[in-house]
Amino acid sequence: MVSGTAERPRLCVFKSNIHMYAQLIDDGKNKILASASDKETKTGKNPQEKAFETGKLIAEKAKGKKIAKAVFDRGGYAYHGKVKALAEGARQGGIEF
Repeated sequence: MVSGTAERPRLCVFKSNIHMYAQLIDDGKNKILASASDKETKTGKNPQEKAFETGKLIAEKAKGKKIAKAVFDRGGYAYHGKVKALAEGARQGGIEF
């Protein structure tokens, strides 16, 4: 099981049939530090583009809370498609896994 701390929170990914969600979680305090979803993004035409923008959005929110490193929790999903796009967007936004 992947676990996050205050210094290195867990970036948890969840995807439904329609939307993609990401959360930064401090498991030590059982607290969500930041969250983002593709509902908040304005750009992206296909699901992978929306997932990439969601990754960049969670990275922006992490920077606002001075979080530079995270542990990536793909939630049992295979690392391809939307999950991979979200991870790449978060990396481009400045989060280090």
